[in-house]
Amino acid sequence: MEKVENSKHLGEEKISKLLLKFSIPCILSLLVSSLYNIVDQIFIGNSELGYLGNAATTVVFPITVIALAFAWCFGDGSAAYLSICQGKSQSSDAHKCIGNSLVMTFFISILFLIIGFTCMDPILYLFGASSTSIGYAREYFIIILAAFPVYMLSNMMNSVIRADGSPAMAMLSMLVGAVLNIVLDPIFIYVAHLGMAGAAWATIIGQIVSFIISVIYFLHTKTFKLQFNSFIMDFKVFFKVIKLGVSTFVTQVSIVIISLVCNIMLVKYGTMSEYGVDIPIAVIGIVMKVFTIVINIVVGIILGAQPILGYNYGPGKYDRVKSILKLVVGFTCLVGIIATLIFELFPQMIINLFGSEDGLYNQFAQMTFRIFLAFVLFTCLIKISSIFFQAVGQPIKSAIVSLARDIVFFVPLVCILPVFMGIKGVLWAAPIADGFGIIITVVFLVLFFHELQQKQLQSNIATPTIQNSTKGVIITISRQHGSAGKQIGKLVAEQLHIPFYYKETTALVAQESGLSQDYLQQLQENSQSALYDLYLSTTVAQVAIQAQANVLRQIADHGSCVIVGRSADYVLKDYDQLIRIFIYAPEEYRIQKIQSMYGDDLDTAKDNMHRSDKSRSNYYHSVTGQEWGNYHNYD
Repeated sequence: MEKVENSKHLGEEKISKLLLKFSIPCILSLLVSSLYNIVDQIFIGNSELGYLGNAATTVVFPITVIALAFAWCFGDGSAAYLSICQGKSQSSDAHKCIGNSLVMTFFISILFLIIGFTCMDPILYLFGASSTSIGYAREYFIIILAAFPVYMLSNMMNSVIRADGSPAMAMLSMLVGAVLNIVLDPIFIYVAHLGMAGAAWATIIGQIVSFIISVIYFLHTKTFKLQFNSFIMDFKVFFKVIKLGVSTFVTQVSIVIISLVCNIMLVKYGTMSEYGVDIPIAVIGIVMKVFTIVINIVVGIILGAQPILGYNYGPGKYDRVKSILKLVVGFTCLVGIIATLIFELFPQMIINLFGSEDGLYNQFAQMTFRIFLAFVLFTCLIKISSIFFQAVGQPIKSAIVSLARDIVFFVPLVCILPVFMGIKGVLWAAPIADGFGIIITVVFLVLFFHELQQKQLQSNIATPTIQNSTKGVIITISRQHGSAGKQIGKLVAEQLHIPFYYKETTALVAQESGLSQDYLQQLQENSQSALYDLYLSTTVAQVAIQAQANVLRQIADHGSCVIVGRSADYVLKDYDQLIRIFIYAPEEYRIQKIQSMYGDDLDTAKDNMHRSDKSRSNYYHSVTGQEWGNYHNYD
């Protein structure tokens, strides 16, 4: 009942009030996480270390992001797997996936230690260290690297704590660590005169305290309990964790690619300019971290809007969807315009926060803020649009919008433009990439609103309900495309006088999850796409899969019925009187059937048959881990 009331709240409450309620916690959480990235640079820049110290932290930052990519991959993957187990009311594997992830996170962190300590200088030079900054970078990195096991485990555990139903505890763990870092930085750097080592010690002490808080929580978890056998590797379970976390991993790795390419080009063309190597590296580190604060604010806005969008888009409340997007875009534009004005008019004010320097340093820093972040408004709009498309069930568009700006345009431009423009070419790559990226984004948004208008004209279809039935047999039907499985299922239901569920299931899942029927259909139909495993691993996809399992159980709990598709045979495998059917037919018959049903020519019918079968097979395997059509899985 509480869930229904919450859903009604999302569909009826004033949108601006809802957005503030959901977005402010998201914004605060993201801003806390960004404190670790920026605090050290502020205190280092204002010490005797100056911009050389900031150059050193900029060099080390991408390496920590690689470590974070693994930690969040395993953490988010475990969190998603835990949520799936909660949705299925099956906790037998939950502790195992979390224990395995802890083991692998620790193992990867030890690999980082071995590689880092044996190849330290080559790695630091690769990421932009110079002969003048290498000493500072080495001093900082040695301490940061030594704490990688704690750093990675803490971040991995934080994701699980949120999924265990304790987001406040996850937030507290991060916040305490960040506050400690802020308090200890000036003590270690200014009072104790520990220099780069002081900044590093302040950071890792904060990480250690966050880790201790997480460990204490893990001793009193809500939905799982770690056992000795939790830590014995089960690679079948762990492979599922990796699949569920791969989206997070790719996102973090793309940040590393951008940072690496950018730093390499700054080093190469910095040596040819009056600024040298260290000034550009130090400045770009500051600019990117200030830029991250702006991005975190707008991402927090759209993440807060995500559940509101999903709920209203699912049942076809398209006017509310438009209003939500307009409000999000409005807030995003406000943030983007304010940020642009500050970066263009008062760049020195921001630069001074990170230490007072003279001459060439200030000149390059002002130029970088004004050029590199000239179209920060476009960047903000691109980021929120990517998350918006994910929320309304269009993951392909989401991936294209996200990757186009960063990988397709920025990386090539940052390599090409400096050939003609020198070091300024590195800076101009960002606004030009933003320009190309916003064109793609606007085109996709215009097409989306056109689709929305068409759906509004077709949205007067009654929403199905779960039908009551007598206690008895539950028949699930999986079928090859063109085998007439749907028609057979419908005939069986009619003969037995019991409810029949096919497209009705999708509509009911849309109601349960607040996601669009289009997305739920694409989740199965696009399962042969190269991007399938990436968007299957996203939170919204996991919500869909859990909602589907819940709906199938609700249908089965109402009595005897026939259900076609949606991996119902697997979800309902523990039900008594379950009959699992797989319907197949000769290819020739199926091709003729497809031609008669859809008007396809021979070649098109063959292609559609193979494509559909492959999609169903991939989807079934992804959800169940079993082989679609294997007779051992059916009656």
